[in-house]
Amino acid sequence: MSIRVDSEPRLLLEALWARNALGLNPPVDAPPPLLDAPSPARSSADVTELETAWAEVWSAVLGHAGASVDPVALHERLLATPDGSPERATLMRAALGSGWRDRFGDLGLGADFDAWSRRRFEARTRRAYPPLDQTPEHLSLDALIAAWQAGLTTIITIPCPGDYTRALSRTTLLMTEATRDDPARYAAALATVR
Repeated sequence: MSIRVDSEPRLLLEALWARNALGLNPPVDAPPPLLDAPSPARSSADVTELETAWAEVWSAVLGHAGASVDPVALHERLLATPDGSPERATLMRAALGSGWRDRFGDLGLGADFDAWSRRRFEARTRRAYPPLDQTPEHLSLDALIAAWQAGLTTIITIPCPGDYTRALSRTTLLMTEATRDDPARYAAALATVR
C-alpha cells in the first residue's frame, strides 16, 4: 500500500493566500480562510472580476491537484521533446499546473506570501515527527486501508481551520490539516472515498 500525503500544495496555497490577501469572497465552494491568513489589502482591480477569476483559478488548481499523472511516462515524453520547444512547454505546464501567479503575477502574494511559505517550511523541517504508531495514518489505519482499496492514492492537506474535505478525483482527497490531525475526523474523511 502506498499513500502520498502532500502538505504543501503550492498552487492551492497561492490561490488561498491571494483570496485572503485581496479580501475576496468568491461564490464557490471553497475552504475557510488560511490559518495565519494575511489581512485583506485593497487592490485597484475590480473585486467582482477578481472573484470570478479566483473561482476559475481555484477550479483549475483543484483539477490539476486531482489529476493522475504517470511520472515515468511524463519523463519519457519530456525527454523525447526538444529543449525550448512548444511541446516541452506544454508538457511542463501539464506537469506543474497553472495557478494564480500564472494569471496575475504577484497580485495578492508578494513578500508576505514568500515569508509565510518560508516559515511553514522551517517549522516543518524543525518538527519532531511522531513515532510510526502515532502518525495520523496509523491512528486511522482501518479507514485508510478501506480508502486505499477504493482507489485513494493521494491526500492533500491545507492549513485551514475546521472541516473541509473534498474528493478531487477517484484517487485524491483534499482536507484541512485539522481534519488529518484528529483520528475520528480523519477516519470520517477517509470514509468518503468510495
